[in-house]
Amino acid sequence: MASQGPFAEALAKYWKKPWVGRPEDDVVADLRAAGLQALLVAFDIECLTGAPPMSNTAVADIRDRHPDVFLGAWGAVDPLKGDAAIEEAERAAKADGVLGFHFHPIMGRFQVDDPKWRPLFACIRDLGLPVMIDVGTTGMGAGLPGGLGSVISHAHPMAVDRLAAQFPDLTVIASHPGYPWVDEMTAVALHKGNVFWELSGWAPKYFPPALKVDIRARLQDKIMFGTDHPSIPFDRLLREWDELGYSDDILHKVFHQNAERLLGL
Repeated sequence: MASQGPFAEALAKYWKKPWVGRPEDDVVADLRAAGLQALLVAFDIECLTGAPPMSNTAVADIRDRHPDVFLGAWGAVDPLKGDAAIEEAERAAKADGVLGFHFHPIMGRFQVDDPKWRPLFACIRDLGLPVMIDVGTTGMGAGLPGGLGSVISHAHPMAVDRLAAQFPDLTVIASHPGYPWVDEMTAVALHKGNVFWELSGWAPKYFPPALKVDIRARLQDKIMFGTDHPSIPFDRLLREWDELGYSDDILHKVFHQNAERLLGL
């Protein structure tokens, strides 16, 4: 929570509940009770906010303390750190064993297709690791004057489209449904063979009708389940996925098979 800096207060208002840290063992117990295994996500917007990062080493350590629950950890680097971000990506891949790197363009105030970040994405590609990039609007800064200076167009799916075209050997996972650009994100996922899509952070009952169809049809090998914990309670999330009425074959792809194939889990 500390790594989110001034955005934590906005998230509490957005989700209408306290947005505070919880003991590690309690989070692990919740995952076990829900019958889930998870991937952790590091976070770093230090350049903009001065907030201490949730470091790559920290998530790797949590992963290693609970190997039955955490199958891996996404790393994070702040592109605004320039060469230091590239050096950290190389270090985290080799020393911490992160499975890839996550980027939050809205909070970081950048677009992933900006030419100035090409050396960083080239480094990650050369390491043989994927990237996960948030698309669509966010509760981070939502409802506050100026959104705390954040610009939601930084997370437009077309930035992912251009990045995937620039780096065809880089595996790109779009994170979240991408509202209000769900149709655009669908087009990107269909057009770019190296783009995949995880649907965390949005209650399944609110998925647009076209997306609900695509999950069981033309996107069934590209879609992945995610929680965005602690935004939505596990019991609600699992219940609403069940209520969508998909076959067991589709649910197995969405809940684990696609991620296992793509991430080598």
